[in-house]
Amino acid sequence: MNLPNMLTALRFLLIPVYLVVFANGHMLSAFIVFTAAGLTDILDGYIARTRGLETPAGALLDPLADKLMLIAVILSLLIAGIIPLAAAVLLLVRDIGMIAGSAFFHFRGKKTVKANWMGKLTTVLFYVALMFIFLELPHGVTMLWFVIAFSFVTSIMYIFKFRALNRRQPG
Repeated sequence: MNLPNMLTALRFLLIPVYLVVFANGHMLSAFIVFTAAGLTDILDGYIARTRGLETPAGALLDPLADKLMLIAVILSLLIAGIIPLAAAVLLLVRDIGMIAGSAFFHFRGKKTVKANWMGKLTTVLFYVALMFIFLELPHGVTMLWFVIAFSFVTSIMYIFKFRALNRRQPG
């Protein structure tokens, strides 16, 4: 297992750590664990690209680790009554849809769309909104609603790119 894949594996291990810390009411520590997971995501991608260590397993597991962490965060915030049900449902529908769609098309041999600047911006905005929520700063949930809308726009763009990438060429 190469270093980027080890960092991805670490991200999977940080999910239960986050959940335990959050469940014990340590919001700042939970946010730090969540942020550490995000930083390992940036680091593993950078190392994989710059050192030629990209692998098919990493391409599949990296976004899965990200989405599972986000699902854990969303559900924990919902259960704690910090974010509204509608926001959680929209975020979960989008993320579960992205996981299911990516896996389905990956195993059918379709080309996948790599993250672009809009997807990366969505992630940054999501982290900023969560920082406001975790630190109990004003307008955190309002920011989250903006990120939800932006994430659906980004998802639609990914769908169009996917369709263009996998369009059948005439014979």
